[in-house]
Amino acid sequence: MTPPPTGTRLAVWGDPIAHSRSPQLHGAAYAVLGLDWTYERRRVDAREFDAALAELGPQWRGLSVTMPLKERAFSASPTRDRRAELTGAVNTLVLGDEDGPRGFNTDVGGIVGAFGDRGVERVEAARVIGAGSTASSAVVALQEMGARQIEVVARRPDRAATLVHLGDALGTRVSIHPLSGTVGRPVDVTVATLPSGTELPGSFADVLAEGGGALLDAAYAPWPSHLGTAWERRGGAPISGVEMLLHQALLQVRIFVTGDVEAPLPDEPLALAAMRAALMGD
Repeated sequence: MTPPPTGTRLAVWGDPIAHSRSPQLHGAAYAVLGLDWTYERRRVDAREFDAALAELGPQWRGLSVTMPLKERAFSASPTRDRRAELTGAVNTLVLGDEDGPRGFNTDVGGIVGAFGDRGVERVEAARVIGAGSTASSAVVALQEMGARQIEVVARRPDRAATLVHLGDALGTRVSIHPLSGTVGRPVDVTVATLPSGTELPGSFADVLAEGGGALLDAAYAPWPSHLGTAWERRGGAPISGVEMLLHQALLQVRIFVTGDVEAPLPDEPLALAAMRAALMGD
């Protein structure tokens, strides 16, 4: 196990950031664990990131990082976990090491955990909507769940080429389709990674919902999303991005408390229940 970091201050950085629920999630967990730590939110854009990171003193334990900073956090991390290396994205930074920040990607585990809560643990074929950094996390998560074929539906298919290469590295076939017209064969699950509030052209949301399996939409405000509504029209129960947020935050808490994403927390079920209650009460 890697020794846990020092310091008692934590924060989530991104732009925009006012909507972030991370302070409630982390605060609830640390209260259950009896830790008198502070967790803040701060608006930081990509241009400010490096300077802001350099200003942090020894009282800082770590950072949660959201858009548009995940690639910058990746570059700032001399050491990274496997999921971060595969995706090129870091959403968790551990501070205080002599060699510099340690970077982790907990979005992958957040996707796996959100599906697991619905009893979906193994898949054969899957679909990802979008081609950004969260789509990379989705491809890795789906491969870990057993997917051998992943169809990526993207507004700009040229941007999705990196996902094909990622699939090759993982031994999973990734194919690309434009965000219009038709899609491939039915799939077990769909992961949507489009920005909150995105509406798809015409009836394409219904095309995706038909044969789209269980939906996890990384967006959660407003909810239900445009895609989520299409799934509901067919009697589905789409999974909100809040569930992904919950499970990726639990992994972040593990990292900040133990220094190891694989090490369960003391009283982890109680911590997770408190985090879920904080989300429901928000």
